[in-house]
Amino acid sequence: MNAFGILVAAQPFAFDILERTASTPQVQAVVQQSLAPAFLLGAIGAIMNVIMSRMIWIAGRIERIEEMHAETQTERAARELAWLERRRRAAQRAISFATAAAVNISLVIGLVFLAAYIKAKIGSLIAFLWVLTMVLLVTGLVHFLHETRLAARGFTRDG
Repeated sequence: MNAFGILVAAQPFAFDILERTASTPQVQAVVQQSLAPAFLLGAIGAIMNVIMSRMIWIAGRIERIEEMHAETQTERAARELAWLERRRRAAQRAISFATAAAVNISLVIGLVFLAAYIKAKIGSLIAFLWVLTMVLLVTGLVHFLHETRLAARGFTRDG
């Protein structure tokens, strides 16, 4: 099939999509339905910003310690590096789960729009992805809590 044939075959589908999306009230309703997931996406972004700030501080501290103690590594520096590595791993896991939650909620937003214009019922899929987003977000927050608890305890007690 040549390019012209593809365009002719796609024409009824394109007109069908245009007809379904021409209703301003329907588009407004879909936008309203996507507001909650969009606000959640913004909140996830804010959480990720806080975690990344801590991650940058940890990475900088690791670099400074390694530079200061390049020739001779003291026991104190070794303990602090081990503590910082535990914090870094917890923060990385928190970022990974929060990023997965952000990707997931973005899919939810896209599917909410898609569901308004297709005949297939995908409400169960949207609900599942919403719940999965919350599980990913809570898991990321648990890792962030772990990192903040490590920070609050300090490295001297970790031994």
